[in-house]
Parts: sequence; C-alpha cells; structure tokens
Amino acid sequence: MHSARYEYGRGHSGPQERIDFLSSKEKKPQKRNTGVIIGVLVALLILAAVAAFLIWLFVFKGTDSEGTISKHLIPSQEVFSGYMQADIPYDQKLEDPSTKEFEDSARNLQAILEEAFKKDPFLSKYYTTSVVTAFSNPGVKAYYWSQFDIPVSDLEMVPEFSEERVSQALNGFIRQRTVTNISGNIKISKITVAHIDSRMAKDPKAGCFDFLQAEEKVKKFTSPGYPRAYPTKSRCQWQIRAPADFAISVSFPFFNIEDDCSDDFVSIYDSLSPDYSQAITEKCGQRPPSNPLEVVSSSNIMLITFVTDADVQKSGFEAEYKVVPLSSVNTCGGVLSQNEGVFTSPLHPSFYPPSVDCKWTIQVPDGKKVRVKFTMFRVKEPGVDVRLCHKDYVEIMGTKYCGEMSSLALTSDSNVLEVNFHSDKSYTDKGFSAEYSAYDPQDPCPNQFACASGICINKELRCDGWNDCGDMSDEKMCQCGVDQFACDNGLCKPKMWVCDRSNDCGDGSDEKRCSCEGNEWRCGNGVCLPQDVVCDDKQDCIDGSDEASCEGSKSTCSEFSFKCENGECVNKVNAECDRVSDCADNSDEAYCNCGTRPYKLNRIVGGQNAELGEWPWQVSLHFLTQGHVCGASIISEKWLLSASHCFVTNNPKNHDAANWLTYSGMQAQFKQDGVERRTLKRIITHPDYNQMTYDYDIALLELNEPLKFSNTIQPICLPSSSHVFPSGMSCWVTGWGALREGGQATQLLQKASVKIINDTVCNVVTEGQVTSRMLCSGFLAGGVDACQGDSGGPLACFEESGKWFQSGIVSWGEGCARRNKPGVYTRLTKLRGWIKKETGI
Repeated sequence: MHSARYEYGRGHSGPQERIDFLSSKEKKPQKRNTGVIIGVLVALLILAAVAAFLIWLFVFKGTDSEGTISKHLIPSQEVFSGYMQADIPYDQKLEDPSTKEFEDSARNLQAILEEAFKKDPFLSKYYTTSVVTAFSNPGVKAYYWSQFDIPVSDLEMVPEFSEERVSQALNGFIRQRTVTNISGNIKISKITVAHIDSRMAKDPKAGCFDFLQAEEKVKKFTSPGYPRAYPTKSRCQWQIRAPADFAISVSFPFFNIEDDCSDDFVSIYDSLSPDYSQAITEKCGQRPPSNPLEVVSSSNIMLITFVTDADVQKSGFEAEYKVVPLSSVNTCGGVLSQNEGVFTSPLHPSFYPPSVDCKWTIQVPDGKKVRVKFTMFRVKEPGVDVRLCHKDYVEIMGTKYCGEMSSLALTSDSNVLEVNFHSDKSYTDKGFSAEYSAYDPQDPCPNQFACASGICINKELRCDGWNDCGDMSDEKMCQCGVDQFACDNGLCKPKMWVCDRSNDCGDGSDEKRCSCEGNEWRCGNGVCLPQDVVCDDKQDCIDGSDEASCEGSKSTCSEFSFKCENGECVNKVNAECDRVSDCADNSDEAYCNCGTRPYKLNRIVGGQNAELGEWPWQVSLHFLTQGHVCGASIISEKWLLSASHCFVTNNPKNHDAANWLTYSGMQAQFKQDGVERRTLKRIITHPDYNQMTYDYDIALLELNEPLKFSNTIQPICLPSSSHVFPSGMSCWVTGWGALREGGQATQLLQKASVKIINDTVCNVVTEGQVTSRMLCSGFLAGGVDACQGDSGGPLACFEESGKWFQSGIVSWGEGCARRNKPGVYTRLTKLRGWIKKETGI
C-alpha cells in the first residue's frame, strides 16, 4: 500500500399540545334582580357547554398551531403473523389457494384460531379475522395472520397487544385442545407469533399476490407499474417455492424505491410469513448496478413483500429469481494451508444466507504466524450491540466482530488461526472478504513498518501524523520532528493542524492552548481580537469568521451576509439550501436541485475506487487524441466548471473548444455505458488568471448540447459568497489523476478524503504563495491506494442539510502528498459572482 499520490498543477499530467381557554369577561356588580341572576346562570351554563365542546374539539380532535382541525384519532389495526405446525397430510394442491384442498384446510385452521381468540376474555373483544396464506412441507406448516381492530375509544389498550399475550392465548388453547380434542381433529403441535406491520396482512386471493416456482432457468417479476411508476398504497406479495434440496436466489438488477423505508419498502423473508424473526432484509432507496441487492434463502421457500404509502412514486424494481443447490449455500469453511489466500462469507458479494455456520482453519508452516486483513466487512443487523455481537458475527481468537467496520486486521499467536462465522435465522448482510498470509514473526514486514495489527506499511508513513495502520501503532512512541506538534498523549501531528478547531490529537491538546481571553474573539485562524470586532460589518479576521454568524436584522448587510433576491440580507452561516426558508422571497431555497447522489452506496473497507454514481457531478475532459487530461464538475445542464490552467497554455489548441470532449457519468475510462459525451461550445477562462501564480484559476465550459440528468449525472451545488467551509472540515477530492507522484493516470475514478487547512497555516506552508482566491486542503487518507484527483476537478464538501457543495477546484501543488505541502484549490466563494455573471447560475 502507498499513500495517495497525484500530480496536479499540470493540466496534462495526468408536541406538547397547548390548550388556550377563552376567559369570560370581568363580572359586573350584580343587581338583586332575579331575572338578571337567572340570565347570568344561563350564560354561565352556555359558556360551560362551549368550554366543554372546545376542550373536546381541541384535545380529542386535535389542532394545529393555528387552532384549526388538522388531525383525527383513527382506529388501530394490530396484526400478528406466524405459522402453525399441523398434522395435515401434505398435498401438492395445498400450494394453490384456488384448490379445494387449500380452502378446506385453511378454513379449518382459521376456525381454530378464531376459537382460540374468542376463548380469551380480552382478545375476544377486538378480534376480527384470521387468514391462512400458505402451506409448506416437510412437517406441514400453515402460515397465517390474525387481525384485531381497536376503536378510538379504546386506543389506550393498544400496548396490551403484545406478542407474549397473543402467544399465551394460542399456545394455551392448543395445549387444552390436545386434551379435550375440541374444534375438529386437526392437531397443532407448534404455533409461532410475531407482531407485524398491518400493511403486510394480505389475503392470497386478493390482487397483487403471486405464486412463483423457481427453476434453474432465471425468471423475472416486477413491481406494479414498472418501469414507469408504482402506485401509492400498494400491498403486494410474492411467494416463491423451489424443489426440495434447493434454495432460492433473488437479485434486483434495477431497484428504485422512495428513500424512506417507513413509507415505501421491499422486505424479504426466509419464510412464507412476514415474520421479522425470519426477515432476510428490508430495503428502500435506489441502488446502483455496481451494488445490486442479491439474497438467498436457507431453504426452498421465500416471501417478498412490497409496501408503498407516500405520494412520492419511483420506478420500482425488476427482480430475477432461480434455484441454487442447498449444498452450495451451506458449504463454507475448511482448511486453508497455503502461505496466502482469500476467503469470504458464503455467497459473497451477495447477501450471506440465514442460519449458516462456517469454520476456517488457517494453517501455515511452523515458525510462521497468520495475518488476516478484511478488505470488506459488513455484518450488520438491526438492534445489535456491536460490543456483544449476539446475532451474526465473525469470531477470531475468542473475540466476536459484527457491524460495519472500516478496518480490521489481526495476527495469530501461533501458526494456526481459526475463523468462525455465524448467521442466525433473521437479517443478513453482504458479509466479508478477507486476505490471509503467513509471515515470519522475526521479520514480519521486510523493509517496511510492522503495525501492531500485523499489517505492513511503508516506513515513510511512520510518525507522519496519519493513522496508516488503523490502530495508531505507527503513530506511537514517536520522536516529533521540527515540523510536528507533540500531543500530550505522545502522538505527533503536523503543526499545520494546531488550532484548526479539530481535535487531531484525540486528547484535545492541539486545540486547548488556542483559546482567547473572555473578552476576546478567536478567528478561524487562531488569532485573538477584541470582542467588539464581532458583527461590526467589518472584516477583522482574515477568514471573516467575526462576521459570518451575526444574527442581525435583514436590513443589515455585509460582505458575509447571504443576499436574498429581494435585496434583504440573512446573517446566518450557510443559509442557502439548508431546508429553512430565511428569505421572505424564499430565494435561499429556490435553486437547490443540486448536490444529491441518487444511488445508495456501500462503504468498502480500504478501497478508494469510486463507486458508480458516487460522484455524479464529476466530468472527464479529453483533449484531442490524448485521452483524459483534466477534470471538471457539472453545475447545470449546459455548464461545467474547471481550471484555467487546463486551457491557457503555450499551445493555442488548448483554448480551442473544438479540441475537447466531455464525458459525464463516467466511472471507468474504458467503459462508455451510461456515459454522456458532449462537445464544447466555448471555453471562458477568468480574465485575471495568472499563469505564474495560478491566481484566478477557474474556467467555465459551455456545452453544445445540454446534459440529461440521471442517477449518475447530477449537478453539484455552488456556494454563495458568504458560505463558510471551516478549517478542519473533511471534504472529498475526486479524479483520474496519478496514483503516485510521477505515475500514470488511473483508469478508475478515485476519491480521497482531505481536510481544509486554515488560511494562516496555508500561507506559511506554501511560503506565501496563496492568495485570497485560494484555499489549502491536506490529506486524510494516508495508506490508501487513491489518487487525490487531477486539475480542474472538484473539492466536494457535505453539509448537514444533506447537500454537497463544491468548495474548490484542484489547482496546484508541490509534488504529490509531500509532508507539509498540501494541495491548493481555487476558492469558489471568492469567484461566485463571476460565475453568475457569465452563466446566470
């Protein structure tokens, strides 16, 4: 492994509800008049009646903040599902709800359920119906659901409807029934109960309920309305069966569901009942082709449910299903005796199946030890404490690991290492991929540094301030250099990180001596100024932090205010696109259709190859026959943003728009699928661009034909001139730049995490070469195979509003990833006005 490297600066190198009671008027002195007294009493009675009505209306009917009726209490439906083990002779016809055999058996079992519930004094008052939805073999299981309707007047009883209470009623009844032989001759030996979402209570004779038979040949089914849009209030189920000794594999080549699983979702069960204890997974959102949803059952049955509620309608899904031998699903583990190799969870990279146990025994020659490094680790399950890992887990040397881990590397105590993997019967995940190797404990890392975890890194990465080992072992027991800060905990960090408002040391020692006196204001660069400089409409701090967050009136405008289109000013940090309307004309939220990533993306341990659709605003610029030479970003359908130094060169051909091609939606340089190619209409470089200093290093590219936005092509948000990207903020730089200094450009889009460095330190480490149109950002991805991007590419920062903003453009740097030589970027906040002037954006 080597640290991120790239060459840039050279374009071609690569409710608590409130009740307000109406008060009566102050009483006037009473006259001793019977008629008046009677009148007053009548008035009081009327007022009391009105008050009682208002209390009922506002408390029981509900009001909104304006005092109007806005909500109504509604009856509750409580549904329980599970299966019954019944002594019914199995017949193939039981798999078809339209047959007499199914109807007769279902009717008898439903009668037993009804009788059981009507025997219970509490449940009988609310019991509505029971429906048997399926049968399976061997040991005939009948899958059912039962519904209880609770009226508004009894809603306080809802918490009483627990799985335990329903289970006690059913199991108590079948035990009694075994003795008394009531309700027919069918014997029930076991019954399970799970509280389910009432939207999953589906009659097999209703619409959108399909019965599928899996075979070796791949078959398909789709959500209703696909590929246009699924309808709201959909309730669909697919029962899939396979022959004995086979499991069922289902994959979703296309999956686009509304991005809120409480409204719309697909849930998959290792059963024919929507029982959460046998759920394989539940998903919503949109998945890229590079990260499809793929699941496998642990037996020959599977249930897929699809529920929609919200008004947001997406395309839905397309699913493919087939059989796979059970032997291949359950086969895992074994003895690994080579000096190195790879092993994975069952069926990786698909979801591992439920109810699987695997054991790998890694044995290397005597005198050697075993090193294991997980390159991907996703063993997540809802509601699991990752400190205990009591459900799915990987166990190594007596310790269990679960959840999603960014790094996991372990070494054995001997030449033998056992790795155990366990999945229970509910919820699965993508699992893991691991590499193992034998090493000599006397010389575990020849010509490299040996981390405590056993992995090896380049010696140059030792004591450089970066956690390259993952366990900080490369940063302990260090002798700090002259360009480093000695943390109180013994770690060494670059001096450029001191007083940047980020706890880099971990114990806060790099920030604790940065405080100002009580009557002073600390600027973003650490400088202390008198408190009265704050919000005086003058920039006293170099970074303008003294004026950035002033809560003044909308008539108070400064350089650091957000300017509304109606002329008002908002003195609020990063007011634009934060989902709060600060401007009276809503102009701060009017142009926010940007900075989003449609696809849901998984984190891959250790890898820095960008996933498809992860950076949908990234563009590759190709010059003549040279291929990729610069990057750019999408800011609208017709405009791209890049760096001037890509076009202003000694070669006049570089400034000729006809010599360039743009590629949007690209992940790999050698793949054109889903990529939109466009020619340039014109190139606008900043008139003040300086070839010597790289000042004003910005260019606008107008396309001849507008882009069509898609899952992999989206614009990034441009920050307003008042937008603040604070020191220490982590951002991402992307591109196809070189993987190392002097190396060739990569074919796959790369990403690297970097941290914004305060301006004072930036100016020091660049020896005074930065201007106010530039910003510095340092590496945070040491030890990972990733380039830092290339010229003209975006520096993208994620805001709490959920939007991605472009803070900078890759401009120049001294070498690649050299110590105290951070990357320098064009600062977009200083050039936002020029962009708007030229493009109208």
